[in-house]
Amino acid sequence: MLDGHVLVLNRVFQAVQITSVRRALILFYKGHVRAVDSEYRTYDFENWMDIPVQPSDHYVSTPHRKILIPHVVQLLAFDRLPRQEVKFSRGNIYLRDSNRCQYCGRKFSSSELSLDHVVPISRGGKSSWENVVCACLPCNVKKGNKLLSESDHMRLIRQPHRPKWHPLHRLQGRNFPDIWKNFLDEAYWNVELRS
Repeated sequence: MLDGHVLVLNRVFQAVQITSVRRALILFYKGHVRAVDSEYRTYDFENWMDIPVQPSDHYVSTPHRKILIPHVVQLLAFDRLPRQEVKFSRGNIYLRDSNRCQYCGRKFSSSELSLDHVVPISRGGKSSWENVVCACLPCNVKKGNKLLSESDHMRLIRQPHRPKWHPLHRLQGRNFPDIWKNFLDEAYWNVELRS
């Protein structure tokens, strides 16, 4: 329960990240955040403790009481916009490509994948979002130091691209509490997801 997820908003109600229930409760108790309900009302820790816990609610127990777990918290001293770029890293490339080899289309665990430069570095390619893809070891070895046009019947399943960042990009495809939808922009909910 303490490892569950809580949506974090900045002072102007924009989603900036997701944190664990444990961290959210610590910030809440210390007065760094307020809980936010589905009606956009905010609560400090003391007022939140007055809300009765229903049997269907998620809560944590202390020796003396049950504390309702907030689904959304608002930072009191952070009004900047969330970072808009996804860091170019191995993990984020695997995430973008859904751990799927971009040549054969099969899904693999991260330990069974490698990264491939579509245009090899030795042929002028760069290490960038637009030139690096997930590849299984057999496909990567088969392609070797060749361009796709020189490789026998090898084609990209999807052109590599720079992903758009969103606080929830790491949790894509999972279920979120309905209240989170109130605080996420329309573009997130209406964008076509890759298959």
